[in-house]
Order: sequence, then structure tokens, then C-alpha cells
Amino acid sequence: MDSIPVIDLFAGPGGLNEGFCSLLRPDGAAVFSTAASIEMDPVACSTLRLRAAVRRLRGSQHALGRYKSFLRGELSWESFSTDTEVRTALDAAEKEVHELELGPDQREEASKLIRTALSERSAAGGMWVLIGGPPCQAYSLVGRARRTNDPNFEDDVKHFLFKEYLDIITAHRPPVFVMENVKGLLSHTHRGERLFSRILDDLANAGDGYEVRSFAVSDDSTALFPGLRPSDYVIRAEQYGVPQRRHRVILLGVRSDISATRSKVLRPSPTATVEQAIGHLPRVRSRISPARDDRLDTWKQVRDKGLRMAKVIRGHRPPLAETGWARGGPALGHVEGSLEQWLTRAEVETVVQHEARGHMVLDLMRYAYLSAKAMTGEAVKLGQLPEALVPEHANARRIDAPFSDRFRVQTWTSPSTTVTSHISKDGHYYIHPDPGQMRSLTVREAARLQTFPDDYFFWGNRTQQYHQVGNAVPPYLSLQLAEVVAGILGVSVA
Repeated sequence: MDSIPVIDLFAGPGGLNEGFCSLLRPDGAAVFSTAASIEMDPVACSTLRLRAAVRRLRGSQHALGRYKSFLRGELSWESFSTDTEVRTALDAAEKEVHELELGPDQREEASKLIRTALSERSAAGGMWVLIGGPPCQAYSLVGRARRTNDPNFEDDVKHFLFKEYLDIITAHRPPVFVMENVKGLLSHTHRGERLFSRILDDLANAGDGYEVRSFAVSDDSTALFPGLRPSDYVIRAEQYGVPQRRHRVILLGVRSDISATRSKVLRPSPTATVEQAIGHLPRVRSRISPARDDRLDTWKQVRDKGLRMAKVIRGHRPPLAETGWARGGPALGHVEGSLEQWLTRAEVETVVQHEARGHMVLDLMRYAYLSAKAMTGEAVKLGQLPEALVPEHANARRIDAPFSDRFRVQTWTSPSTTVTSHISKDGHYYIHPDPGQMRSLTVREAARLQTFPDDYFFWGNRTQQYHQVGNAVPPYLSLQLAEVVAGILGVSVA
């Protein structure tokens, strides 16, 4: 049986896509495959194209072997990409991934792309799924706080990007759609109107009508449709095996003519921790910024001073001289459990994009101090730092200083805090729990907390890689969303 086509809007680096395309039938065939991805960021499009090509190569041991050699640093991109099989897959991926900024002026072009993609898969009037998450900066609590006094905020186009999603639903009538956004959408108002209620109404009335369901609250619960509360649409990723406290609104739309098909809900999983996700990655030391000051002896002095201030010397892991690997790092340690199996299933036997970025000496000393304190169970706020570690900000010592938790250690024994695109700007919210490494998280560690498999390669410079990872939907969660959708469409899964 052919796979069910998926159209992915606002695709980012492909987190939703990866989960849907990883769901298998009992015979090992993919339940879903991507017909088209639409994304405005050219670097994220490059990541999408590579991943689309890798999926097409899964039946070829020769081509996959060359991809693993590329990840290990044994093969250049030019040598890998000019292989005959690889070139064919990359050419097909070029036709699948479309760099386009969705908006009113691009609606006709977007509709044409979708019609063509579905027609080529013989799905224009049949079974297919629309997925995606309109950009959320205008809805996030942090984004709104930063623009409290901005007179142009109400006119920001990001308030209305859901209309592009709505327009495509109205024009193309997918049997099922999945729409993801930040939790702040629930409380967001625009010119006095609660936006979430408007979005629900617009989606329910699109085309011939949709039933907008929850992935978390059962059809046959006491909260029958349309009586769901806004909070019923929130998915807490840590409840479903994702090692991250990531809370997002995810809507499940089922077209009225198939709405009699009931849907199951996500099944809770045991809590996954930071240690399970990144604890067995190779240890690397932090870099010192500026690069001219990056010397191991200086680094040791900084670490030891931070640990002395924390009054914790023993118990930290011994440091390594390496600052990490863009490609070709050593193999991972022992792997067990369903999350680890998901992350390592490609068996690349190496670690990529696991490089420590540079930090100023004073920040590194803060990281050593804070992570050492966290080992004893103490979460130190901004105003509790020793005088020598207080940032040179006028309000840093104020009791009501904003963002008093701006330095945040990710502890081993619990899920991480939400990985967001802000990780691309600095590492203060994402301090590694091991004081012996004294650094923020690497791209690979952030990707693992987001549950991207270890063979998922992100194009761009390190800042662009962090940005892509932080903007994505966790693929391991998306896999579970896909299983619910498959059930609505009557497809058995492995």
C-alpha cells in the first residue's frame, strides 16, 4: 500500500515531518511520506532537503554507508553529493522542499505547489494530511513581554500567519490537519479579542467544516466536543517520553465527512531525563571567548576558581581537552531504553555537531559555580550570586530584577526546560549540569533534548543550527501524533 502524502507548512528543519515519516506499518513500510515542505528560511530548507534525500536512500546500503562516512568526516560533501544514487535522491528532494514565505501575496503560488504535489501522488481529492506550525513570536509570553510598549506590535504580520494555514485548509480540504503553536496562544488577545477562540471558530468552519479535537483528551470523555477547554489542547511533551518540559498547543482537525471516526489519545510514557538524553555523549570542554584566549591552562584556572567559590571541588567529572566535533566525534556510550533507541537507530557510530561554543571567562566561572551548586540541589537566582559573579547590569542586584533565573542549569535527574530559538543567542538558560565541562549545551545536546535522531544533520553555522533546533517540534512526540492520525485514517501501525 502506498504511503499517505503529507504537506508540511512552516516546516522549519522538519521536526513534525520526521515523526510522521518515521511511523511504520506492520510490514515495515512507511505510513506517511512528505509530498511537499514549505519553509521560508533558506538554511532550514537545506536541512530539509538533506533529510528528504536521506529518507530516499534508506533502501541502499551503499548510499547510507556514504552518508555515515560523511557524518564521520571521512567523506567531503562534494564526494558524497556527487555519488550517482545520492545525486538522484538530492534532485528529488529539491522538488519536495520549497523555499517560500507564506503570506497573502504568495497564496496562489503556495496553492499551486500543493495541488501539483498532491496530483503527483494521486491524492488531490483523497487521503492526505496537512501539518505545520505558523511562527509563534507574536503569541509567546516572552515575545509579548519584550514588546509591551511597541506601538507596532498589534500590526505585526505574525498575528495573522494562521490565516495562511486556514486559507490552505479552506482551499484544499485535507481529511486531517495538525497545527502546532506556543501555549501563549491561549491567553493572547488582539485588539481586545481572544485570538484562540477566533482561531478555533475559523478552523471549525473552514471548507465544509472540521471537528477540532485534542490529542490529550479522549473523544468519549466527559468533555465532549465542542465542550473542550482551551487547556485541553495543550500537550506537555515530558508526559510522552520527551526529555524536555515543552508545553505546546497542538490542534487535531478532522473533516466533517469523516468525523464519525473517533480518535485515540496520546499514551503517557515514563519521564525521560536530561541524563538519559545527553549523559552518555562524549565529554567536551567549553571554549573561551575571544578565541585568542582559548587555552586549556586558562580554562582549568577558571573552572577551579568557580568550583572553589561554590565550595564544591570533588564529584565533578574530569575535563577533556577536546572542545568537540562538527563531524567525526567518538562513538556514543552505552544505550538503553526506547528514547535512546530512537535517537541512535541509524547506528551512525559517531557524534556530530557536538562542539562547545565560546563564552567569556566570567560567564564560564558562573557556569562552573552554578552547575556545582545544582549538583547539591541548589538553584541559584541572579540576586544570590557571589559579588564577583554578579553581571554588570544596573538592575542585577534588584530584588525585582527581570529574568532573575537568566542563568539556568539543566539538571540530570529531570527533563530539561523548553529548548527555544533563544539558545542561538546565548547559553545562559542552557547550562550543562556537569561542572567539569563548564559550558552551555552543544547543538547535538539540544537536538537530543528535542529528540532529533543522531544522524539528523543541520546545515548552517552554529547559530543557525541552534535556531533550527529550538524552533522545531520534537520528532519523538510527532511520531506519537502520527500514530493517532493513522488511527483516524484506518491505518494499522507496527
